[in-house]
Amino acid sequence: MHMAWFLSYAVQAWGQPWAGRPGTEWVTPDLYVDAARSLERAGFDYLMFEDGSFVPDAYGSSMEWSLAHAAAAPKHDPLPLVSLIAQETERIGLIATITTSFYPPYLAARLLATLDHLSRGRIGLNVVTSHNDRTAQNYGQPAQLDHDLRYEIAADWLEAVRALWDTWEPGALTLDETTGTFADPQKVHYADYVGTHHRTRGPLNTPPGPQHHPVVCQAGGSPAGRDLAARYADTVVAQARDVAEMTEYKADLAARAAAAGRDPDDVKVLFLAGFTFGDTDDEARTALRRKQAYAAAHPEVALASLSFASGIDFARFDLDAPLPPVETNAAQSVVGLHLRDTEGMTLREIAARRSTGAVEFTGTPASIADAMAEAAAASGADGFMVQAPITRRNVTMIADGLAPELRRRGLIRDGYDYPTLRENLLAG
Repeated sequence: MHMAWFLSYAVQAWGQPWAGRPGTEWVTPDLYVDAARSLERAGFDYLMFEDGSFVPDAYGSSMEWSLAHAAAAPKHDPLPLVSLIAQETERIGLIATITTSFYPPYLAARLLATLDHLSRGRIGLNVVTSHNDRTAQNYGQPAQLDHDLRYEIAADWLEAVRALWDTWEPGALTLDETTGTFADPQKVHYADYVGTHHRTRGPLNTPPGPQHHPVVCQAGGSPAGRDLAARYADTVVAQARDVAEMTEYKADLAARAAAAGRDPDDVKVLFLAGFTFGDTDDEARTALRRKQAYAAAHPEVALASLSFASGIDFARFDLDAPLPPVETNAAQSVVGLHLRDTEGMTLREIAARRSTGAVEFTGTPASIADAMAEAAAASGADGFMVQAPITRRNVTMIADGLAPELRRRGLIRDGYDYPTLRENLLAG
C-alpha cells in the first residue's frame, strides 16, 4: 500500500493534548522536518499540503469562529516550506497545493520545475480550483465561477503547464565544455499553447527537473472532479466513509481513467483515513466514544466545517429541526459526503455523527493494520492518507506504532527503490 499524510501549513491541534507549542511552533519548519524524517523512515510516499487563500467567515457570518479556534486560519503558503523540508530529507515526496483559478500557468510551471530541481525530483502539485467566493474576492473577482466551469478551466490550465514543461526536449542540456555549448537551441522550442481559457507562448526559461513532469495530485469528488483526476492525476486524494464507498469510488475512477486512454494502475488512489489507537482494542473503542461524545456536545465544530466547505452559514438553521435542502457552488462532493443519508435527521443529529469524510480505523496498531489490509483488498484501494494534525504524538503513533505492523505484513515498502516521487509511486 502507498501511504501519505494530509496536512496544512497551519496551526496544528490547537487546544488539544500533546500539541507542543501550537501557538508558535507551527510557523517554523522544524515540526514538519521532524515529521517528514519520521515518515520517511516509515516508508511514506509523500506529505500533501492542502491550502486556501481566505479566512473563513461563513459560520455565524463572521470570522470569529475560525480565528478563535484556529480553524482553517491562519495558514501559510506551503510552497516555500516544501523546499526547506526537501533539504532535510532524501526520498519522501512533497506535494503542495496550487490553485488553477488564480495561478497563471507560466508562473506555476516555472515554480514547480524549480522546486523539482531543489527537491531532486520529489515535488508534486495538488491541483485545486478554489471553491470559496472569499478566495475569488481576494484575487479581485466578485465571486467564484460555476463549479463545472472551474474544472474545465483547470483542464485547460494543466494542458498549458504541461506544454511549457515540454518546451525543453530530453537532451536539450548538452553541457558540452569542449564546444562551449550549454544547451542545444534546436531542442528548446515555443509552447504556443492556445486553449479556451489559457494561452502561453513559452519556452519556459527553467530546464525541466528530474521528473520532467512533477507529480499531479487531485481530490476528485464530484463528476467533474473525477474526470479531471482520471485524465491528469498521478495520485488522488479520495474521501469515503466505508469499504462500500471506497469500492465504488475506485471502480468509477478506474473506468474514467480507461475511458481517457490511461492505464488505471497509473492513477494511485489514496483514501483519507482517521485513526483512534489504544493499547487494547477496548481502550481504543473507549477513546472513540470520547470523541463521539465531544462531537455530540459541540455541534458547532461540525457545523463550522460544513460552513467552510459550502459557504453557507449553518448557524442560521434550527439545531433541532430537519435540515432544509442546501445547494452550493463550492465544495460539492465534500458537502454531499457529509450530508449523505441524513434525510429526516435534525441538524444536531447530523453534527453528532462526527463525519470526518475519512475511513475510520480504531484499535491497536496490529488490529488496525489488519483492518487496513482487508479494506484495501476488498476495495482495490492503492493506499491511505492519514488525516490528522501534525503533532509528535500523532506522528510517533503512525511511524513507530502502525508502520512497523504494516511492514511486518508486507503491506508497505521497506525503503525506497527510486530517487523520484513519480518512480516510487509507480513502483507498486
